[in-house]
Amino acid sequence: MGSSGFSWKLKDHPKLPKGKTIAVVVLDGWGEATPNEYNCIHVADTPTMDSLKKGAPERWRLVRAHGTAVGLPTDDDMGNSEVGHNALGAGRIYAQGAKLVDIALETGKIYEGEGFKYIKECFENGTLHLIGLLSDGGVHSRLDQLQLLLKGASEHGAKRIRVHILTDGRDVLDGTSVGFVETLENDLAKLREKGIDARIASGGGRMYVTMDRYEYLPPFVIVDDNGKAAGPIVDGDAVVTFNFRADRMVMIAKALEYKDFDKFDRVRFPKIHYAGMLQYDGELKLPSHYLVSPPEIERTSGEYLVHNGSGLLLVGYFNPEMEEYVEIPSDSGITFNVQPKMKALEIAEKARDAILSCKFDQVRVNLPNGDMVGHTGDIQATIVACKAADDAVKMILDAIEQVGGIYVVTADHGNAEDMVKRNKKGEPLLDKNGNIQILTSHTLQPVPIAIGGPGLAPGVRFRQDIPNGGLANVAATVMNLHGFEAPDDYEPTLIEVVDK
Repeated sequence: MGSSGFSWKLKDHPKLPKGKTIAVVVLDGWGEATPNEYNCIHVADTPTMDSLKKGAPERWRLVRAHGTAVGLPTDDDMGNSEVGHNALGAGRIYAQGAKLVDIALETGKIYEGEGFKYIKECFENGTLHLIGLLSDGGVHSRLDQLQLLLKGASEHGAKRIRVHILTDGRDVLDGTSVGFVETLENDLAKLREKGIDARIASGGGRMYVTMDRYEYLPPFVIVDDNGKAAGPIVDGDAVVTFNFRADRMVMIAKALEYKDFDKFDRVRFPKIHYAGMLQYDGELKLPSHYLVSPPEIERTSGEYLVHNGSGLLLVGYFNPEMEEYVEIPSDSGITFNVQPKMKALEIAEKARDAILSCKFDQVRVNLPNGDMVGHTGDIQATIVACKAADDAVKMILDAIEQVGGIYVVTADHGNAEDMVKRNKKGEPLLDKNGNIQILTSHTLQPVPIAIGGPGLAPGVRFRQDIPNGGLANVAATVMNLHGFEAPDDYEPTLIEVVDK
């Protein structure tokens, strides 16, 4: 960068001062939707968030948090925490996991990379095992990508393939796994007609097996006529975890790659060639082999601010590079609807203390309640979760008030604002017994962003000329509030300053 004349130095904003403490609060799974009984955010007692929406219309608006606005292939793709936080911090729209895989599969480059060459070394004498979520939800994986990978791997030398399926039910409608299995079986049958020994070997619900903490379909292993497993992983085999999203894959990646893994008894540790669809943890370089290179996100807003003298504290779920980072561990061993308040209070207390210490120019917080409890499908618990998040926001904003600071409150994607499945008319779907069908997935809804606080300069308001603004526009907005102009290649700021 130095040789090209690059500089971290940011231009001063012509109208906004430096030196104000800024709290950036990200509500996980907090979208904006029509008020009704299935909108847990609407039903919950949320006076703080309500006041932000109703108090100053020129300082509250909606932004897009799904689809192309966050680097996903289409606007039918739900946002998620990973892509949402990437957009919030990067200030630009990068092709994200699903889009990167789509491009690699469409162009065939996936088969030219070092990762595929590594697993291909096992094709002559071993089995190719594919492990991942069998779903078209697009949050962690996509069925069509698995189909293309099966086709491409067989065309590039795989002779024996075993698929280990994790069924969904969280990001897709209940019961859809049957259709996904039928689609997969049809593809495997076509491969068998071509002389490829390809079949399903094992599986189970995503929350019993491999990915998450709980839920629902017990694990199973398919056996042959002699009672032997149809596809055990043995020495000399290749294994690919085909999820493109990183979280929920780190544990299995460690179990497949680390010789000294001790979190559970693996019984045996076969000598395999393992690759992820992508690298799931850049800091751990895990896995060490992967089929598609991750997005090369550089020059993040946090890096710029640190290089320009701003001290940052992050509380919750963020990238700790170059910034002080505090993680509040979540409850373990229970489902989140059992303890829907989670650690919102503890997170808010940490943020409050950091703000009042005046040691940091920015305190950034992630409050996970709306999303994590929303995923359980428990409407009453999600209502409690939304109230807990609102209480946490109040504590943080009260601290900003005390130090004369500025707040930015937004969200990474929707979830808790719509907890029921709907038909094409938008009407709730009912099951055969007349009960509503609960929606546990993320949504396509926009999310709010609000700015304010005693440190906000008079005349600051949201612009009217960026109606389709998204999460990537937030980075430049926050830089402005710190008294800096954003880099030229960042998505434009959402704010303007009008003379009063």
